[in-house]
Amino acid sequence: MKIINKTKGMIDKFSGMTRKMMRKKNNVPFDGMQKYMTVGEYNVGAPEGTPHGEEYKLIVYKDTDNVLHQALRSVNASDLAPAYVRKFDKRLNRYTAFVNKRTGRRYIVEDQLDQLVDYVKKHSRKGYNSINIGVITDTHYKDADSVDFYGHNGLRHVKEFNYLEDKDILDLKAHLGDWMDGSDPGLVGEAELISLSRTFRSKKTNFAVIKGNHDENDKFDEHHDLRASFPENEFEDIMWPSMYAQDGIHYITRKHGVAYFDKDDVRIITVNTSDLPYELDEQGKKKYDTKLSLAIREDQMQEIIEILENSNGKTIIFMSHANPITRKGTNALKFNGRSLHELMVAFNQHEKGYLNSRDVPPEFTLANSFDFTKIKNAKIVAYFCGHRHTEDQYRINGIQYIFFNCSALMGPNHALTTQYNKRWNRQMDHANEAAGYIVNVDIKRHLLQVFGYGAASKRRFYRI
Repeated sequence: MKIINKTKGMIDKFSGMTRKMMRKKNNVPFDGMQKYMTVGEYNVGAPEGTPHGEEYKLIVYKDTDNVLHQALRSVNASDLAPAYVRKFDKRLNRYTAFVNKRTGRRYIVEDQLDQLVDYVKKHSRKGYNSINIGVITDTHYKDADSVDFYGHNGLRHVKEFNYLEDKDILDLKAHLGDWMDGSDPGLVGEAELISLSRTFRSKKTNFAVIKGNHDENDKFDEHHDLRASFPENEFEDIMWPSMYAQDGIHYITRKHGVAYFDKDDVRIITVNTSDLPYELDEQGKKKYDTKLSLAIREDQMQEIIEILENSNGKTIIFMSHANPITRKGTNALKFNGRSLHELMVAFNQHEKGYLNSRDVPPEFTLANSFDFTKIKNAKIVAYFCGHRHTEDQYRINGIQYIFFNCSALMGPNHALTTQYNKRWNRQMDHANEAAGYIVNVDIKRHLLQVFGYGAASKRRFYRI
């Protein structure tokens, strides 16, 4: 038996040396523990880039498929359970980043978010009428083990974004939609939404859940030319109840995705730009593809009007998945985007009137009246959105539109990758893999600052 064990050890050492030699000599190691390719136990610490530079026992082992794994166990641990684990990935030609077994987060990302929080605190004011909003969008969670595009990493990005809650810096967090890619079978998509909902909900921080144009699973239906894979209100029934159940989230009804959150004199209002009727033809296919037919309907518009008519003394920010108008002022939704912008302008000008739609199907006709003549000391200053997988901004009629980049990994060699993300050259486990934001709204200083991590600008600021 001793001879067998000794032979096995020699084979492991030879295998480890071979893997090292196969690497390109000019390739800089991802971290100091990448060099440990031989089965065994090692003492590692700050020089190898361990979590917080602490001392760990590194265990290298192989699974039944002969794949190398690494595990980190604190030298002070009372049991043998590892705190962090990872495995060797042939596609990357290296070990992946270590993941905390308890939280599902990578410690290299936690370090990145620690730096973000310190930077936000340095450049923002703490106190009344200075609030922080965490923003993430377009995670495109998909049932695929991808290292350079949409996949399981979408769920991990949400888990890691939640780390900002542990830092006690957020007054509100928001996901601006396209939680999933919508390209998996219906039951899989349903399970993905359930996982995302459970991951994002919080008892510590108020949260806003916004629907995206991929969240009806229409991408799967389009690719397979099948009946609707989601029943009516699938997203709404899974994702919205936990949002509306919060004490800090207010609403007119729970039907349309409209909600509002107040902190000091700031009011945040959510809008659903995927507001479409669920109509099927004789083959069971949808009349309106949610992925393509962005819209806002009359009932949702009425709720927005009711909230605005009771917004005295508020500095207001709208949030939705898609932008309602383009930088040229034209309709960016298929139906009623321009009408929403005109409603916001009317509010800022304290006008009275009604909304009317022309040349639209009956389902999207607007006949809403509004009266903002009694509004005092209130103004809509900004509109947050995702959807475009880029960062952008424009100001129209005094309203600042701000676009947030997608958190979903968009490798440079994919057809769907935007030019903005190609310039980032995004890679798995690198600082630019994900993207997320903290937005500071400071009414006293008339300043809105957007702080980003990952594939995002470090700091953008706007006068409000």
